[in-house]
Amino acid sequence: MNWDTLWINARLATMTVGDAPYGLMEDAALAVQDGVITWLGPMSDLPPDAIANCRDVLDCGGRLVSPGLIDCHTHLVYAGDRAQEFELRLNGASYAEIARAGGGIKSTVNATREADEDTLFEQSLPRLRRLMADGVTTVEIKSGYGLNTDVECRMLRVARRLGEATPVTVRTSFLGAHALPAEYTGQPDAYIDQVCTDMLPAAAEAGLVDAVDAFCEGIGFSPEQVERVFQAARARGLPVKLHAEQLSNLRGAVLAADYDALSVDHLEFLDPADVPQLAAHGTVAVLLPGAFYCLRETQLPPIDALRQHGVPMAIASDCNPGSSPVTSLLLMLSMGCTLFGLTPEEALAGVTRNAATALGLADEIGTLGPGKRADLVLWRARSPAELAYRIGDQMCDTVLYAGHRAPAA
Repeated sequence: MNWDTLWINARLATMTVGDAPYGLMEDAALAVQDGVITWLGPMSDLPPDAIANCRDVLDCGGRLVSPGLIDCHTHLVYAGDRAQEFELRLNGASYAEIARAGGGIKSTVNATREADEDTLFEQSLPRLRRLMADGVTTVEIKSGYGLNTDVECRMLRVARRLGEATPVTVRTSFLGAHALPAEYTGQPDAYIDQVCTDMLPAAAEAGLVDAVDAFCEGIGFSPEQVERVFQAARARGLPVKLHAEQLSNLRGAVLAADYDALSVDHLEFLDPADVPQLAAHGTVAVLLPGAFYCLRETQLPPIDALRQHGVPMAIASDCNPGSSPVTSLLLMLSMGCTLFGLTPEEALAGVTRNAATALGLADEIGTLGPGKRADLVLWRARSPAELAYRIGDQMCDTVLYAGHRAPAA
């Protein structure tokens, strides 16, 4: 066997669905050729000449190997910060009150519009590298802080540059319908016209869009306005996703499911009665414990109903300057367990198998198996539960990005 890479004496958390929790394989080995997993199984089944003929052999010493982690919801590209708003919230102001007073998303829009492409790249790259330090090998990055054609495309170009400058796989989401810009005050329908007829077409024709997102909320856009965005996305063959039911229940999640959305995200105010609609369309529920924590929310997503109906639950950082200034996906595993009551296995599935589904990439990544892309992490841990248990401990040892070995960032 002339494999490129062989990892031996590993505990493989394959994250495949089956009888073993975490799809765990004890005393196992995994081989990679041309960036793809070509073989995995018990050490006792390893061909006798495999180690001698392999170019790069790593003895894992009984430590844990998992799929590369996937952060399926971020707003990682932006300029400035909103530390002052954090202080305002701690002094009693609500997220909605700050937004209506010209803060929130709009304040980041102002800073991002003033930043050129190189500045945005330089400010965003450290955030991505911090996620990489937690074993993240795939990340979704949204636009939404430009709110005009030029800056929305600028943000998406920076997201593409981040994917070129690092070994991380970057998927982009166009989020023009994130907030109403000041120049369209009192004219939300006119702004949605601009999103659908100018901004989205320009970004899509430049090859900058993998999916289309929107913010369906009282401080965002109505379901009727969001549906117009979804129709524009569908006309271009682009999948959709939605920020839904974060602050109130407008039934945006049901609308998104009707459009076969990849995911609906936040969901604190999702009505349990609407959960079967998500299940019927295969839409992933993306939970964002960082925003829940930072906003001091008390309304929990309907976890039991999501479990009962078999809706896949993903977890993401929601990395953004206002409601979730988070750059540790492992911390989100811990919060998903302690705040939302997920099991450690559900949490790890939420940043591997289910997160891949939320990006439409389940055929490529998210589990370990022959034919899957060799995005792998070797952890300074033996038990998968440690990834959610050990708060703030950087356990990532070695990462493969599509078969290329690199130390943790």
